[in-house]
Amino acid sequence: MNKIFVFCEMSGDRIKKSSLELLTAARKSGHPIVTGALGPGSENLKEFLQNYGVTTHYFNGSAELKHYNPELYSPMVVEMLKSSEASIVLASSSLMNRDLFARVAAKLDLACINDCTELNLQEDDLGLRRPLYSGKCSAQVRIKEDSQRIILMRPNQLPVENFSDSASVELKELAIPSVDLKTVIKEVVKGTSERLDLTEANIIVSGGRGMGGPENFKILEDLADTLGATVGASRAVVDAGWVPHNMQVGQTGKTVAPSLYIACGVSGAIQHLAGMSSSKVIVAINKDPEAPIFQKATYGIVGDVFEIVPKLTEEFKKVLS
Repeated sequence: MNKIFVFCEMSGDRIKKSSLELLTAARKSGHPIVTGALGPGSENLKEFLQNYGVTTHYFNGSAELKHYNPELYSPMVVEMLKSSEASIVLASSSLMNRDLFARVAAKLDLACINDCTELNLQEDDLGLRRPLYSGKCSAQVRIKEDSQRIILMRPNQLPVENFSDSASVELKELAIPSVDLKTVIKEVVKGTSERLDLTEANIIVSGGRGMGGPENFKILEDLADTLGATVGASRAVVDAGWVPHNMQVGQTGKTVAPSLYIACGVSGAIQHLAGMSSSKVIVAINKDPEAPIFQKATYGIVGDVFEIVPKLTEEFKKVLS
């Protein structure tokens, strides 16, 4: 029986939702589960992980690991994978993990499949699928079974479920390696927004050049506040300096797959579509009926965003109040 290793990415002292998706998939597969996590809070996950049937948890909760540093993280994850003897390694396809597991795969000479959108752990070939050419097509991928297989899953592709297994979890603390660091992370400055990161958001309200200027993003923020959503933007908006880069959705920004994506004044350039086409439901609002975004939209509204978005906000407030 395959043993599965799930790398649990931390956000503060909690496990990110994208990692909970992988824990759920691993638990439902019936295979033995081993986990690993680094940074403050990773030492306090025993009671939580036992509900998912985890047998062993590797960790180090040192404040030295609060911020991602590949020079420390990669050798520690290499040690986790060697000790776990797991045949399948799962992690979310976040910006951090794309960098981290590329290094880990190189050190261990393993296959690493990134940005997968389908995963079937019941199949011998794992049932992997990943998009190609900016989402124009997808490829089914198979990995030889004679070594560990590293799979990075795009967030919001799998369901999250709660379990109550109450399994016995063995905790194994790893030592921080003695490394002559070339880089020291002293501080990470975050934005003031308290909204979820785009990659974890279940609902995203996104704006494009049709918004006319940065001051008009206020109506998108009002709609997002009503829906409990996160605000995103197209590349053109970011390049114009209207919003920071961490709000960019697209091939050169963040790849998202929320349950609901509301595109306001977004024309639908191919690089933007590549970053959001996996959304479950896409609502497009644009005054140009020929805008490419309508080809991908589940629902399309042809009209002025400055009239339609405030009305949507009012109606949602009535329904949700």
